[in-house]
Amino acid sequence: MTENKSYVMWNNKGGVGKSTITFHIASVYAEKNPERDVVVVDMCPQANSSSMLMGGGKQSEAKLHTLISKDEPQTIVGYITEATLNGDSDINKYVTKLENVNPNLSPNLHLISGDGNLELIAPLLSERAEATPLSAADNPWIKIHSIIKRMTEKRLDENRPVTYFIDTNPSFSIYTQLAIVGGEKLLVPINADDSSIFAITGLFNLIWGTTNLHPVYGQYTFAAKARKHNLPLPKISFLLGNRFTQKKGAAHAFKALSNEALNKMYSEFTSNPDKFESTGDTINNIKQFEESYSIELRDFNSAGVVAANQGLPLSKMDKHVYEVYGEKIQVAKEQREKCKLVIEELVGKL
Repeated sequence: MTENKSYVMWNNKGGVGKSTITFHIASVYAEKNPERDVVVVDMCPQANSSSMLMGGGKQSEAKLHTLISKDEPQTIVGYITEATLNGDSDINKYVTKLENVNPNLSPNLHLISGDGNLELIAPLLSERAEATPLSAADNPWIKIHSIIKRMTEKRLDENRPVTYFIDTNPSFSIYTQLAIVGGEKLLVPINADDSSIFAITGLFNLIWGTTNLHPVYGQYTFAAKARKHNLPLPKISFLLGNRFTQKKGAAHAFKALSNEALNKMYSEFTSNPDKFESTGDTINNIKQFEESYSIELRDFNSAGVVAANQGLPLSKMDKHVYEVYGEKIQVAKEQREKCKLVIEELVGKL
């Protein structure tokens, strides 16, 4: 039987394009894999990927409000709440079939929407995770942290495998920890700037821990508890260079920053290759590493503005001018096609 797949999109830096990339990858993946169901799990309180997938703009706000306002929210908060109380949850109760709210998307694309109330339930999840075990077989920390992992093992239809894409918040709050544990593979979007380079070190420290454990606080970290409980963690699948091409060839300093980001990742790879998904390729230098693990996405620019506002995947952009909040936005066909090809290349590798 064909198995489910799960990808989590995370970097502990905001503004690197997690939600936008999730929207484009999930849209194209669903188009290219009609035999699979595709579910986007929005684990960010801002619900940006949910908004784009549901058609963007003000109309998506109304749709989100409807889902969030139900007595039993048809959102990720509703799912997590039921799973916490009952030990499990019926995924089909919380899934939105996106074709019904955004006809631009494929019929096999679904959403468990984001919800601002993730912030409100975070302290309750933390409290339950740290509860005293009732028996030797009871493990509250694992139960809570595995909620999304158990979800990604489910199917909407027993005859169709599912690919899950999990969008995240940059913070390392407990709901982000649940999201990271939920993915088998980790997609890491970065920008070519100093803060993205520093964030790579932070990413490794937060998920897998520091080399030298802090004598006081070290035992309380997520990484330490994950090791203690033998909790499986995702493997890094790809480093997604977002906005690298904007000035490439025009500014050596800009390219130098992207190279430094790769150097950071390659250094981690040489020290801990087990944290990366195995590609089967021989990797003895940074060039080989880049070819196996790095993909430079083109800048979406005006196409990204239109996509976010209208929930329109690149494959459905067939006009040169779109209206966004009363403004005319031009989308060059050449730019759109180049962006589309890079996304399709990435999807083909997943």
